Amino acid sequence: MVNVVGNKNILANLMASITANSRIIMVSNRGPVEFQVGKDGHLQARKGSGAVVTAFTQLLQEFELSWVANAMGDGDRTASNVFGSKAIPSPLLNQKGQVKFVVTPRRTYHKFYNIVCNPLLWFLQHNMWSAPYTPNIDSTVSDAWSNGYVPVNEAIAESVLSEIRQDAKGSIVIVQDYHMYLVSGLIRAGSPDSFIYHYVHIPWPDVRSWQLIPKFMRESIFKSLCSNDLVGLQSQRDVYNFLDSCRSFLHDAVIDYENESVTTDGQVTFVKAYPLSINLIEVKNIAKSPRVDDFSGRISEYLRDHTIVRVDRTEPNKNITRGFRAYGKMLEHHPDLREMVVFLAFLVPSRTNVKQYERYQNEINNIVDSINKTYGNREWKPIRVFSENNYAQAIASLRIYDTLLVNPIVDGANLVTKEGPVVNERSGVVILSETSGAFDELKDCVLPVSPADIDGTEQALYQSITMSLKERKERSKLLLEIIEKNDTEAWLMAQFADIKSIYGK
Repeated sequence: MVNVVGNKNILANLMASITANSRIIMVSNRGPVEFQVGKDGHLQARKGSGAVVTAFTQLLQEFELSWVANAMGDGDRTASNVFGSKAIPSPLLNQKGQVKFVVTPRRTYHKFYNIVCNPLLWFLQHNMWSAPYTPNIDSTVSDAWSNGYVPVNEAIAESVLSEIRQDAKGSIVIVQDYHMYLVSGLIRAGSPDSFIYHYVHIPWPDVRSWQLIPKFMRESIFKSLCSNDLVGLQSQRDVYNFLDSCRSFLHDAVIDYENESVTTDGQVTFVKAYPLSINLIEVKNIAKSPRVDDFSGRISEYLRDHTIVRVDRTEPNKNITRGFRAYGKMLEHHPDLREMVVFLAFLVPSRTNVKQYERYQNEINNIVDSINKTYGNREWKPIRVFSENNYAQAIASLRIYDTLLVNPIVDGANLVTKEGPVVNERSGVVILSETSGAFDELKDCVLPVSPADIDGTEQALYQSITMSLKERKERSKLLLEIIEKNDTEAWLMAQFADIKSIYGK
């Protein structure tokens, strides 16, 4: 068993030594707290949503962080108006520090988020640019870049620089994800001595993928990222892709593959893999909560001899429809399994205002209806879909799976593959795409599949159902050991140890 307390103490000492001489400023699209205007007109605060906030929750609970983020809705905009240019102390009991919202015109933010960030960059980085998802780079996109993505990044950078100017300490700026690719370059120009780190939560594709967008866009992105002191990615494959892309797109870049660095115009940028993980204690506590117990009871009525589970956002890269097709083929080829097995899919609606996502949701509905009509009966429905954003229900499902299917076309850090083995009570088997960001870390104890291989996924499903209990327990035990060793504390320690080493303060 991993010494969680020991890891926590080591991390606390590391953070204390760093923050003694430096101020940490986090930068992301969404902030750690979200405001809503209540019926009585008063502001109400709640924890911010999204992977970025979740990943750094532990730091927020223990250290004073400054956070710069976009105002996401009317509540954030109202809070920003109330406090003016000042940062807002977090009103949440489990959050230290302060948040500063950057307000941009709604039309500008729409262009930034709904045209450039999603679907343009997100689809490109997930290798999803194939019919019918390929966007055209036309005047609308070019306008959204110039009058959406660029000005939002400029506004965020200027807000960060204003924070830096107010503090006599040195600054460590941590920029998050694909929304903020231009921020680092702007901060470097305005504050040459600050330490700047950009962490990317999604995959980093190869050179040819980046060549799909205009030269001026990709050069702006790569030049900005290479103004960082450190770039963090999800896997070693992402690191190699990043270094290769810098070599291809930046004529003055000197690439050091051994030390994993890029040097441009005298700036050395280290590029490292930090696979995102989970907070073990938090996940285990949630799994034991009365609310999760209640959902486990509700789900239990659908269970059969063998239960297949998937937990995903309804995003095209999650490859949900191919997983269902593989399951349907298994029912066709192994009729003895009918009524003995059930597939429970817990799907969180995602970006419903983007037409590509709406189309994909319709594809999911159609394949589910087809399989249920073909093989189901009054007593047994082969697939049951739970379509809602309900984390407690999702954790309840992970407690009871016999097979967990995670078959994305490509993704960054798929935390379901780590949450599942931590809370599962049935020595469940995990089927995992070789293209998942978590695969390299977990490959020795999962059943691997190629995401486009429906026949192979069918065979993996059948193998998981017929696997001996002894092998299931061995795989489950090994999975848990790997995940416990590489928990959130270890993930944070790896990053901040490198920051301390590079920064030298």
